[in-house]
Amino acid sequence: MVNGALAAGGGRTLSRARAATLVSLTSGMAATLLLPAVGLTREPDAWWVVAGTVGLAAFALVLAVTLYAAVSPEWPAGLHRRLLAGYAGVAGLSVPLVAPVAGAAWPTWAWLGAAIVGGLALLAPLRLVLPAALATVAVSGAVALFTGASVGRSVLLTGSVGVGLALVNGFQVWFWRLLVQAEQGRAAQARLVAAQERLRFAADVHDLLGHHLTVIALKSELAARLAPADPVRAGRAAGEAQRLAATALTELRRTVHGYRRIDLTEQLTAVREVLRSAGVRCTVVPPAGELPAEVATQLAAVLREAGTNVLRHSRASWCRIEFTQEEQVTRMIVTNDGVPATAAPDRHSHGLRGLADRLAGAGGQLRTRGADGVFTVEATVPTAV
Repeated sequence: MVNGALAAGGGRTLSRARAATLVSLTSGMAATLLLPAVGLTREPDAWWVVAGTVGLAAFALVLAVTLYAAVSPEWPAGLHRRLLAGYAGVAGLSVPLVAPVAGAAWPTWAWLGAAIVGGLALLAPLRLVLPAALATVAVSGAVALFTGASVGRSVLLTGSVGVGLALVNGFQVWFWRLLVQAEQGRAAQARLVAAQERLRFAADVHDLLGHHLTVIALKSELAARLAPADPVRAGRAAGEAQRLAATALTELRRTVHGYRRIDLTEQLTAVREVLRSAGVRCTVVPPAGELPAEVATQLAAVLREAGTNVLRHSRASWCRIEFTQEEQVTRMIVTNDGVPATAAPDRHSHGLRGLADRLAGAGGQLRTRGADGVFTVEATVPTAV
């Protein structure tokens, strides 16, 4: 079985796919169970009708659990093994309960055997389905021989219908598991992007503070040694250490608020490559000319956050990044699809909110909007900030 939680960004779409798969599987198997139920209407003995009803009801119950398990990515492996054992047990129990129903008048168990083979594909791998199908076909032939029905007809019915159901059900479950694995890979990639961003920030802080702290430590040590013999020089050394500490604090605050230079060209390349590796078609309309350094830095910070949001909060198939330049304003628009209709801003997220405050302080503006599954981030920055 497939394990793991559904990814947060694509949970709604994946839930719809799960519901559609479950409805399709249930419809096919329910239709198959109607055919052995016909045998109950052709059985004259009330006791065999009761026995056949019990056998069919037991199989229908375990089949319902099997259908649910087949499209449940969180289904534990231990429960799956127990369900497979229960499925085999109910299938075996159905032989004495259902096989005599209707006798030669209707191949009741042959139809049930086809349903057993078709349902087994929801639980077991192909290497188990094939020998189990052969065994079920053999039982169907034996039941036909015992009840006086046509052996060839029963074997052909169980084999052809059962294998056909198994192929259809197996394909649907395989496709569902591909969707789950794709969503899990997307979630893992979003976590990787976030981890890389944390590492980048940690490296920036290390580079920023490492030199300053080393010099501050040396100046403080020098001030301590000079204090008894030369208080004037010790005071100068202490003052330099204080000035370096204040400078380091200022630069650290700028780093935390994103004020360090971020190369816009490098950021565009990085976002485009990450999105394309995630299967998102990315179109970039670059600026017509070179942007002022501070403008490029402001827009690069917005682009980095917008690109991360595309991966983490949507199931985008395309993304467009466009730059336009007017007389006094440079505008960047990032648009992507795949946004759930019920999506709402995360009240715990400060990324875009912090960038909006930062752009406002520079005389710019950040606007977001969503409509028809499309989300747009629009950042405007004065040409000279």
